[in-house]
Amino acid sequence: MALLIAVLTLVLLVSASTSPAIALSLNHYEKTCPDVESIVAKAVERATMKDKTVPAALLRMHFHDCFIRGCDASVLLYSKGNNKAEKDGPANLSLHGFYVIENAKKEVEAACPGVVSCADILAFAARDAVVLSGGPTWELPKGRKDGRTSKASETIQLPAPTFNISQLQQSFSQRGLSMDDLVALSGGHTIGFSHCSSFQNRIRNFNATHDIDPTMHPSFAASLRNVCPIKNKAKNTGATMDPSSTAFDNTYFKLILQGKTLFSSDQALLTNPKTKGLVYKFASSKQSFKKAFVNSMIKMSSLNGGQEIRKDCRVVN
Repeated sequence: MALLIAVLTLVLLVSASTSPAIALSLNHYEKTCPDVESIVAKAVERATMKDKTVPAALLRMHFHDCFIRGCDASVLLYSKGNNKAEKDGPANLSLHGFYVIENAKKEVEAACPGVVSCADILAFAARDAVVLSGGPTWELPKGRKDGRTSKASETIQLPAPTFNISQLQQSFSQRGLSMDDLVALSGGHTIGFSHCSSFQNRIRNFNATHDIDPTMHPSFAASLRNVCPIKNKAKNTGATMDPSSTAFDNTYFKLILQGKTLFSSDQALLTNPKTKGLVYKFASSKQSFKKAFVNSMIKMSSLNGGQEIRKDCRVVN
């Protein structure tokens, strides 16, 4: 609880946002929309029953939202006129599951119109996604507002799968997130799927000396080369983030130690003594990882710079 209070009293500097931080609280909807969390949870559960990739998609969507202008649902806005929105930025073209949030919003609006932000719904959905994957649950601070600005050009601020440790550290620290948060939140890669383009740099023409990234396990690299041929025409080819890609566990950290993760940014966690120590810690203790992940998710999802409660998550009021 002390951590929660500390997080909520932080004056958070939100990247590319001039809005002051918004004070969040655990009981924000207690009187105005008491059933909001169960409404969202049911919508996420229904979608997951039909499509097992939904939880990973929602967790990634929330992360991509929070890293641009704070958790303000700007990633949900559609491009309009000359403005190309975040969801159409290169890093976000593979995001999916927007319909889950839109459906949840419709149900929430029917129960309590004009009260709950799309940003809060996305934050709830990301938490529910982790729970449905066998991960921990947590009390989520509420009261985020929705942003009115969404620019595809700003998505270059998202941490890339090719980042080294200093680039990752800089990206996270700009958002008030520590090295501990970096490693814990990277653990979100325990669920989901990646397209070949995100790890192509490691399996061919890695550098002048090596064709394949030498930190990658040779048999793992060979299997990825088979999945991702040189003249890859299929749009959706790729690999799961780890073999238990729908289960929220600590397998990801074990795979880093074996050289069997997809991204340069995953393997980069072993290149710094602090982050390396955390990888070892989380690989050996699922409980340590889950506790750290919860703390870091609360911290990250408390970044907010919005201005309104959108009626429709796809357009500003």
